[in-house]
Amino acid sequence: MPKKVQPTGDENEEESVPCKRVKEELPETLSVLNFDSPSSFFESLISPIKVETFFKEFWEQKPLLIQRDDPVLAKYYQSLFSLSDLKRLCKKGVYYGRDVNVCRSISGKKKVLNKDGRAHFLQLRKDFDQKRATIQFHQPQRYKDELWRIQEKLECYFGSLVGSNVYMTPAGSQGLPPHYDDVEVFILQLEGTKHWRLYSPTVPLAHEYSVESEDRIGTPTHDFLLKPGDLLYFPRGTIHQAETPSGLAYSIHLTISTYQNNSWGDCLLDSISGFVFDIAKEDVALRSGMPRRMLLNVETPADVTRKLSGFLRTLADQLEGREELLSSEMKKDFVKHRLPPFFEGNGTETMDPGYSSEVKPVQFLMQGLPLS
Repeated sequence: MPKKVQPTGDENEEESVPCKRVKEELPETLSVLNFDSPSSFFESLISPIKVETFFKEFWEQKPLLIQRDDPVLAKYYQSLFSLSDLKRLCKKGVYYGRDVNVCRSISGKKKVLNKDGRAHFLQLRKDFDQKRATIQFHQPQRYKDELWRIQEKLECYFGSLVGSNVYMTPAGSQGLPPHYDDVEVFILQLEGTKHWRLYSPTVPLAHEYSVESEDRIGTPTHDFLLKPGDLLYFPRGTIHQAETPSGLAYSIHLTISTYQNNSWGDCLLDSISGFVFDIAKEDVALRSGMPRRMLLNVETPADVTRKLSGFLRTLADQLEGREELLSSEMKKDFVKHRLPPFFEGNGTETMDPGYSSEVKPVQFLMQGLPLS
């Protein structure tokens, strides 16, 4: 059972990649997480922290470190992805850039050691052992059913896309320099031990990824070791770096990320153009022309700024009580790219209140998977 809980934080990076191509069997280890519903799953993921406590004290605010001494949970985490999985998948065909990156942090900079084309396990292992390089595997849920199952539940729970990467780092090495991400991050330590250092954000709730130099980040706010079965959460913008201590074989951790481009600002950018389009049909003032030669001005005249401010106040008044907005690119992106519900071995799907059955056929078509 989990023993120790402390505040603390982690790491990330992700990119859009093709859909899952190889169906794997579920791991032999019985899942210790509760997949009955999205809510029960998240509760079991962050146990013993209560969900109410998590969102009140940590979500978008500060890191959370949950240290556990649970051999059963550690074994389950280990089953999620391993070097043997990487070796097996290389035989099926994985490619540099799309599926895997090889990199190392040197003097505060990320050095990418990718080759061209298909990645072969012997070359990856050579770079891993001799160059002390980190192997980063993109979106492993495409190949591992249990990871698919986990991410599908989280997408239902958050109502936002969820991505993942696996990081395999040899002893005495660091894959990425200090940086911050534009996503909420959950780290699951699968094998070995990872030394993490977290720093106060220079850009709270950052909207983009950025590397930070050592002379800017100051002293760590958190400094700890993550061991198998442990879980780490930190908000977007949290500066972090992690290395595998010397004297160990290697470390493997899974980074799960969510809430990218899911802020109020993104919502406004997504909806305001469609809203203005609708209101302009009703308000002739919005359809009237701008002053002559306005686009030739280098600076916006004060009277034009006042006019635009008045329009914004009018729009704010019109927005009150409006039931729906015209534009919804964020919703369309979520429906298009979210994972289909996980199917059990007997062919029946695990549906839950967070998943719309109306979305399923579209999603399966987008992912290139059969409906049965």
